[in-house]
Amino acid sequence: MTFQLSPLLQCLRNRAFARLYAAQAINLIGDAFTWLGLGLLAFELAGENSGLWLSTALTLRVVIFVLLAPMAGVLADRLDRKGLMVTTHLVRMVLVSLFPFVSNGWQLYWLVALLSGCHALFTPTYTATLPLITTAEECPQAIALSNATYQLLSVLGPALAGSVAALFSTCSVFFLDALTFLVAAVLIAGLPTALIVSREGSVPPRRGLLEELSVGSQCLWWDAAMRYGLLLQLVAAIAGAEILVNTVGYVQGTLQAGSQAYGSIMAALGVGATLAAVIWGSSCHRMSAVAVMGLGGILTVLPLLAAYGANVPSLALLWAIAGIGKTLVNVPMQTVVAERVAVDLQGRVYGAQFAWSHLWWVLAYPLAGWFGSQFPAQHFFYAGLSSMVLFIAFVVLTQPWHLRHLPAGFWHSHPHDHSSEHDHCHRLQGLVGEHQHLHFHCRQATAIR
Repeated sequence: MTFQLSPLLQCLRNRAFARLYAAQAINLIGDAFTWLGLGLLAFELAGENSGLWLSTALTLRVVIFVLLAPMAGVLADRLDRKGLMVTTHLVRMVLVSLFPFVSNGWQLYWLVALLSGCHALFTPTYTATLPLITTAEECPQAIALSNATYQLLSVLGPALAGSVAALFSTCSVFFLDALTFLVAAVLIAGLPTALIVSREGSVPPRRGLLEELSVGSQCLWWDAAMRYGLLLQLVAAIAGAEILVNTVGYVQGTLQAGSQAYGSIMAALGVGATLAAVIWGSSCHRMSAVAVMGLGGILTVLPLLAAYGANVPSLALLWAIAGIGKTLVNVPMQTVVAERVAVDLQGRVYGAQFAWSHLWWVLAYPLAGWFGSQFPAQHFFYAGLSSMVLFIAFVVLTQPWHLRHLPAGFWHSHPHDHSSEHDHCHRLQGLVGEHQHLHFHCRQATAIR
């Protein structure tokens, strides 16, 4: 009897991906140790003001993501990605080893800023590398498995880090954290070849820095399918921020249910997100990415509309559904980018997508706080209503039922002079002679999935 791997796990037969995936999983455990250790350290240094310290650190983290991720995409398309990922892990290893010696707030903020910069460099580079080392059949599975692992470790990682802190000390958390980044760096360094985007026969692009940084966003907003996914990520961010910001007050305040119930409810959110990633990875070849993103948007919004007056079991079920919806928006979006962007541009597009998705959260967090303060008894309903209005507006504007008839192909850019062998339309008129030009090329296929 032959052993058959689950469809989601078949991509692990690719040894390069299996090694990179193991490094990512260990990296995610390290992230969990970092943020639990930061919380403990902030409490040791600031006491009751630790919440202010952590909120400032989290805000700083997201702002750096937005600012640096596009640059990360440029570097990922220009440098050896293996060397870039190894370097970010080694730098993070050194930085987290310094946390036990922090004695005031500004030192903590500097370390958080540098760590966030490394994270902003690593994550888009890792995502853009998946299509580079996997086949077209393996890539959606690799993306889904990576996301499922991220969601699962977001639930299990803090519990593991908390157990270490309870048995040993805060310093032990940071030193073990440093070890995880070292192991991840060694795994990536052991990849058999350099991870450099091939540009055989191409001329180095003649672009300024600002133009290089804007290429990823241009692809995202010019392509109808990617634009639709990016707008749905805004809807998911508003709904997700409402859940993260206001659930604790509802559970421990309105329901008087305590911290254990709150932990169970938030774990349900992670379990739902993990389950959706597994389902998508196992059946992505039979499903339309555009249709699944729309379904995800609906499943993200509806639980908020139904959450008013929910008890603990009902809220856990609703948040599990919301977690499913969040994943069904985010993971197919990454698959669409892999399918519709040339390999030598994917670093910049994934970097831009990482930046835009975190910008949505920068906008969504204060909005969730406003809902909680203005509608203390019905904030879930009004946040859900606002998200639903946005969802309907985006559907009307983008008309996703037409997106399945878009031509298959990919966005790419190269020096070009309008020869007959390479003719296409310009978005910007008036360009003559040889120039760098971003455009879409059709390939032999009927439509996008």
